[in-house]
Amino acid sequence: MTQIDAAAPRGLATLLTPVRAALLVALAALATILGALFIEHVLGVKPCELCLKQRIPYYSGIPLAAVAAFAAARAPRSGATVALLALVGLVFAAGAALGAYHAGVEWGLWAGPSDCTGAIAKPAAMGDFLRQLETVKVVRCDEVAMRIFGLSLAAWNAVIATGLAAVAFMGAARAARAA
Repeated sequence: MTQIDAAAPRGLATLLTPVRAALLVALAALATILGALFIEHVLGVKPCELCLKQRIPYYSGIPLAAVAAFAAARAPRSGATVALLALVGLVFAAGAALGAYHAGVEWGLWAGPSDCTGAIAKPAAMGDFLRQLETVKVVRCDEVAMRIFGLSLAAWNAVIATGLAAVAFMGAARAARAA
């Protein structure tokens, strides 16, 4: 028995085949990004710059997980399946890191990007102020736009992306053991 088998509950280790892992990641990631788009376009909660950057791993990870599912269905024990699932895991691990960074900015643990946090520069003249109002629409990265069960959307992204990465890595490990 490997360490991964010992760490995972017995049922999960046997149920989480490489193809199921890839499909689970693809579908859960798709549901997550659709939820973010719903919150933005239907509920009207505008995302900040960091929120938009946190979507990038989903936009790349969903098709990559679909390709991994296709590869796993055709050859679950191949090196390509292992590599694709590991890459999916790395993509969502990066997404988790982005979410944790953004949550830390919201909690004031560290400074965020200067273009969406910190003090807003005061214009020198009234005309400059009016032009700035017409052109600049800054959604602050250091203010929580919405909380769900006490966590900000950035914190939820860190949790979800960590889970997606874990599932992808477990699928890669299972494919590697079978190879």
